[in-house]
Amino acid sequence: MAKNFLKEKILELFTCSDALVSCAVVLLGFLAGTILILLIGRNPEEMYFSMLQALSGWYIRWNPDQGVWITRFNGRYIGEWIVLSLPLILCGLSMGFAARTGLFNIGGEGQYIAGLTAAQVFAFYAPPIPILHAIIAVAGAVIAGAVWGGIAGFFKARFNVSEVVSTIMMNYIAFYASRFFILNIPGTNTYQTPPLPETALLVSPFLKALTNGSRLNYGLYATAAAVIVYWVFMEKTRLGYALRSVGFNKEAARYGGINVNAGITASMAISGGFAGLAGAVVSLGLFPAGRVLAAQDGYGFDGIAVALVGNSTAGGIALAGLLFGMLKTAQPLMQSRQIPKEITAIIIGLVVVFISLRAGVRILLDKRMKEAEKRPGN
Repeated sequence: MAKNFLKEKILELFTCSDALVSCAVVLLGFLAGTILILLIGRNPEEMYFSMLQALSGWYIRWNPDQGVWITRFNGRYIGEWIVLSLPLILCGLSMGFAARTGLFNIGGEGQYIAGLTAAQVFAFYAPPIPILHAIIAVAGAVIAGAVWGGIAGFFKARFNVSEVVSTIMMNYIAFYASRFFILNIPGTNTYQTPPLPETALLVSPFLKALTNGSRLNYGLYATAAAVIVYWVFMEKTRLGYALRSVGFNKEAARYGGINVNAGITASMAISGGFAGLAGAVVSLGLFPAGRVLAAQDGYGFDGIAVALVGNSTAGGIALAGLLFGMLKTAQPLMQSRQIPKEITAIIIGLVVVFISLRAGVRILLDKRMKEAEKRPGN
């Protein structure tokens, strides 16, 4: 009886808690990565030491010749981990916001590119006034991302065009439009523009010095503010409640007096604004010159995985973004330890697959629990 009781409680926890399911699938992903490393004849410890170095800045390795542990600290790894996590978190917020309102925004990449392009254009053509210049460039990026997302939302609301199809198409439009506009900036070559004005950059001397010369910048504060705004808006405001109501049941929301069409358009616009901010953080925070995109950066697509793992909640998305950023930061460190860097991509892919199977797992668990309830003695 005690065994059955414990089993039922475990099933109940996994059925009711999204956080536990996310933790379980992440652990499964790491377990699969460990098994793969063993199969190719490498030591899994090296993978975990690389991840520890990315998280803490501590290099740890055993020296068999001297019989001692070699340890070194470099705060730069922490800064690089955080800075690579910022666009993942913001694009995760973009996907998560749409998901909470019943939409599937697969166009985060296009909205990110729109923001990146606008940030670079405003960096060159806005008045080079310290502080104000950067604010204008970032605001322009957010607005560009919001407009790009709002267009898809309008077509969804007005003509019932699938946001999945429209946003996928708009990703490519944004990509080639970005190349057209950036290549027309005077002095631009095939790869990059002239150096961006320093007044437009998000470089933080304090954060850079704190992390031993990393690229950590003021985008950290913008991302933290975005996470807080996401949480407050979704959980504490009337408009957030209205948009979530549209996501739960459009007809019920319409019956309750909510303008569903306006809600869909607004939701996609706000969602695009988060991705546009990611474009500004990357273009103005990581590179001294503007970029002519040769291919899509992929942050928008990674944001889908981040939102899925984070259950579309503000805290969950922030943690998932930091997790994925850590894996990306650890890639070169793993390669230096003779561990294929592709292992991190496999782990991320498996985590997404396991998360996608959540609905099926829950159906199975629900069935098991119902069977347990019907057994004699329960």
